Amino acid sequence: MLKKELILMRKNPFIPRIILAMPIMIMSVIPLVATLEVKDVGVVVIDNDRSQLSQQIVTDLASTGFLKVVDVAGNQNRAMRFLEDGNADVILTIPRDYSKTFGKVNIDANGVNATKGMLGANYVAQSVMNSLKQYQSANGFEAPVASTSVVNLFNPTLDFKNYMIPALIVVLLIIICGFLPTLNIVSEKEEGTLDAMNVTPVSKFTFVISKLIPYWVAGVIVVTIGMTVGWAIYGLAPMGNILLIYLATVLFSLVMSSLGVWIANMSSTMLQSIFVMFAFIMVFQLMGGLFTPIQSMPQWAQYITYAIPPRYFIEIMRSVYLKGTSLDGLWLQFGALTAFALCLSLIASLSYKKQS
Repeated sequence: MLKKELILMRKNPFIPRIILAMPIMIMSVIPLVATLEVKDVGVVVIDNDRSQLSQQIVTDLASTGFLKVVDVAGNQNRAMRFLEDGNADVILTIPRDYSKTFGKVNIDANGVNATKGMLGANYVAQSVMNSLKQYQSANGFEAPVASTSVVNLFNPTLDFKNYMIPALIVVLLIIICGFLPTLNIVSEKEEGTLDAMNVTPVSKFTFVISKLIPYWVAGVIVVTIGMTVGWAIYGLAPMGNILLIYLATVLFSLVMSSLGVWIANMSSTMLQSIFVMFAFIMVFQLMGGLFTPIQSMPQWAQYITYAIPPRYFIEIMRSVYLKGTSLDGLWLQFGALTAFALCLSLIASLSYKKQS
């Protein structure tokens, strides 16, 4: 049966190419463009004070690496035109006599892009406060505020690519180990080769295992390519034991391929299987913690994520990659993946309707 699967793969050049080319392409390009980092926030300043302090604020804004002063407008209408045309993201209004009263500045953010508007407004507020402290210290208004030391654990540079690379490896396994076995079985149904298999003495379990084993191997190959590309291009290597990643990969590959076989057994056409698998993949990616932190979801949604297998694989990947967590700290995640793998394998075997 395994020999038959390898022959089918060799006759279909699409499968080996997608297993090899897709991880290289995604791991090389996506970490560079899929980022939540906010840079080049356009700021329009309405300077009603026109003092040394307000000039220092504008200069400090322009010297940051995340902000750029688009214009120093004379009135609110001119500043709003920059915001409405999309040429600016934040409006900073410095009130009259600000250098004497040290009152409240007004910050208006473009809420269309909520992430950029919120972070941009925070960047501007932080820059203004730093400028104000420096001005007050230089002119003897008050003693300088005690400095603080910030250490970013596990990702010292706060580089978003370090957060994305383990997630992209998970996405690759979800797609490749989920879609390919589904399409493989349904294509055999449509071509009629599965009917010939149904009248052989091959058991259900043997049939399902022969469909799953090649994608265990494919999962290991995909993870190996992903880790190699992540190390070669971005210099990111797992902090923990790499064997834990491979163990989790085998379990999660079994979960996704079993789900794919189950969907294929219940589908009559290629289009039907694609839509059903796509629905599962969308839920897995949106609720598994890939891009949205589970702690930020509503409480009822957090309970649902316990029934989503990628949640546990994502936690394992990020913990081993960034924290160097050992098996003692991940036994719950490995136990959950094992339970999902056994249950879905059993369901895939029972759902295969073998004709005698």
